[in-house]
Amino acid sequence: MRRDLDGSYLRSGQVARQAGVNPQTLRYYERRGLIAEPARSPGGHRAYPPETVTLLTVIKAAQRLGFTLDEVAELIDTGRRGHPSRDLRARAQAKIAEVDARIADLTTIRTALTRVVTAGCDSLTNCTCPDCPLPYADLATFRAPEED
Repeated sequence: MRRDLDGSYLRSGQVARQAGVNPQTLRYYERRGLIAEPARSPGGHRAYPPETVTLLTVIKAAQRLGFTLDEVAELIDTGRRGHPSRDLRARAQAKIAEVDARIADLTTIRTALTRVVTAGCDSLTNCTCPDCPLPYADLATFRAPEED
């Protein structure tokens, strides 16, 4: 697929460097349909339009917000169709709920670890501290019944 190039195109390495991604990421995103297959230079090199850097930056930002590549692809596709959509808003609200659940889990973990440190626990399986807060310390000594 050759197109006339006017010199404002970037090679793979330039795009990757400017967007902060690996050159293999470009080809992977092409295969996934996240970015368009680029034109080729007369020498056969990929020649990306400068806006590819912006699109890659948007993709990486969406991933940092917790969107999967499949979700990003669907959102980009919706945007390419040019129809206003509430899809992004709904998906962002779902991500907020996921983040809230993760925060709750991490808060529980932090609380448990703080109790372990405060109690002076010294072993997962044979803790010698009084009032060990580890809920599974007793389970470590449990032996399954032998089968006949």
